[in-house]
Amino acid sequence: MGRDRSSSAITVPAWRWLFPLAALHAALLVPLSLLSLYHPAGVALLASPAAHGRELLFGFALAVIAGYLLGPLSPRWLLALIGLWLVARLGGLAWSGALPVILADAGFVLLVAWRLVPRFIAAKKWRNRVLSPLLGLFCLLALVTLTWRHLGVMPTTAPLMHQGVLWLVLLMVFMGGRVLAPAVNGFLMADRRQAGAGVQPSIEAALIVLLGITPLLMLWPPLRPLAAGLVLVAGLLVLLRLWRWRPWACRQRLDLQGLMLGYAWLGVGLLLLARAWWQQPHASATLHAFTIGALGTLASGIMLRQAILRAKARPEAEPLLLPLALLFSLAALLRLLALNAEQHWLTLLWASALTWSLAWGLAAWRLIHWCRRTVRRPPRLDPGQLPR
Repeated sequence: MGRDRSSSAITVPAWRWLFPLAALHAALLVPLSLLSLYHPAGVALLASPAAHGRELLFGFALAVIAGYLLGPLSPRWLLALIGLWLVARLGGLAWSGALPVILADAGFVLLVAWRLVPRFIAAKKWRNRVLSPLLGLFCLLALVTLTWRHLGVMPTTAPLMHQGVLWLVLLMVFMGGRVLAPAVNGFLMADRRQAGAGVQPSIEAALIVLLGITPLLMLWPPLRPLAAGLVLVAGLLVLLRLWRWRPWACRQRLDLQGLMLGYAWLGVGLLLLARAWWQQPHASATLHAFTIGALGTLASGIMLRQAILRAKARPEAEPLLLPLALLFSLAALLRLLALNAEQHWLTLLWASALTWSLAWGLAAWRLIHWCRRTVRRPPRLDPGQLPR
């Protein structure tokens, strides 16, 4: 009986496997997408911008979200989760329309939704309860686009994919703020005996409302100017929130500088998106400010920070955190410059893709390094990880 209890009590943090696997997946995803889109070689799974976007959002980003929020799982559940994800990713490269691959992808999404969506319903603050419908909607979009792929009706570019990016932006604004606020406050208290600006709940609430309404408004063309105005206000609020965290006071902490650079990409991306919505019906290229600059920088920084803290080390001891943020920023700038590069556009796309892949390859290496040093007894949760 004692042996049964001890064996059933064994758990493994989901991030220990999902983070390195997601980083390796991201390193390979973009070059394969370019090969599939613009060269004879490639895979059917990534043969359109919408298909590439789906894999980035619901193959990579959802795995990062799951790794960060799921917490410890029993070996059986973790094996099921990892197995479904691997079958969906690897099987999709060779047999993207095969029923077992589709079912594995759907199984991964449903398992993540089942474990995460109910978790935040009982939160005391409405701002924390927003995570439940937001995660549920993100998973629903994953299933809808998967159905498209199975039926062979995946459009070349999909407004629904733009919805997915916008919901992801809201998730990054919320979760990024919950990581940065306590980290900056802890540093300022230790270094200067000064309290930081904290979460800034009024700004966080305004951002939730603005970024929650905007994706719905942009679906109806007559309301798109209003959506552009709301996005403009949201971008300014993100930059104001970042300014109140006083980045100049944290210049000794290069790890925090990297996270702040990623958060700045959210604000800049929202301003660019507002401008694009005023000028053209769709803004696919502008969304790369979020999916490369913000997602790459924030995801890699938060993943490494979590692994380092669980190894009972200090994030500032990791020398690659700021260089990774700069690499992702360079990749985002190259991708945005490709918009008006005329005959050099494909060269800039490849330069952006290879820079992205280099950054994620380095991130995967450091994640594996820190995972090997992780102590088995989990320390106290990082502040802001699981809001209540």
